[in-house]
Formats: sequence, structure tokens, C-alpha cells
Amino acid sequence: MIIGLGVDITEVKRLKTAVEKWGDTFLNRIFTKKELEYAKNRSNLYQHLSGRFAAKEAVFKALGDPGLNWKDVQITNNKQGKPRCEIFKKIGKIINVHISISHVKTYAVANAIITPKSR
Repeated sequence: MIIGLGVDITEVKRLKTAVEKWGDTFLNRIFTKKELEYAKNRSNLYQHLSGRFAAKEAVFKALGDPGLNWKDVQITNNKQGKPRCEIFKKIGKIINVHISISHVKTYAVANAIITPKSR
């Protein structure tokens, strides 16, 4: 059963502008340490950050929880490269978040599907 569905598209240039304007203050407010380490090891930092940003936005839309903050959601990859999402709040124990991310030079897009965890 699907509990929620969310999608987001982010312009890479807009995210780059925010990083250039606010620097580490912006990055550390939006992304976890693990997310930043991953992105900084990629060939195009801003495309990867934009993908993570879009994924978090998609999760927020799918959950509709106004109490969820940027760092309550962490987007990583498994060993095969598949993106995965962790929720660091209580709700993360009862739901699965399935995400997909894609990006090109100018845009990043992501979707999130929320399903209940099996008991």
C-alpha cells in the first residue's frame, strides 16, 4: 500500500548560487555530514547536491509532516549505487521510503514513495 508520493525538480544553478552566497551555513543546515562527504567525492558537486535536495523535498511532500526538518532525512546510496533514504524521527521506524534520483547538467529530479514497513 502506498501511503504517500512526492516529486521535486531542482535547478542546479539555483542550488549553486545558494552555496556561493551562504556557504557552509547553507550546506550544514540542509545536508548531513554523510551526504556532504558523498557529494564532495563526486565529479560534479552541485548536480549531486541538487539531487539530494530534490530527494529530500520529494520526501517532505510525500510525508506531509511539517515537523520534519532537513537533517531528519538523509539520502545515501547502497553499495550498488541505489539511492536510499533514512528518516531519523520516530516515523522512520514504521515506514519505508523508496526514492529515485536523476540529474543532468542543469536540473535534478527525484521522487519518493512511502510504504508501511512489514510487521
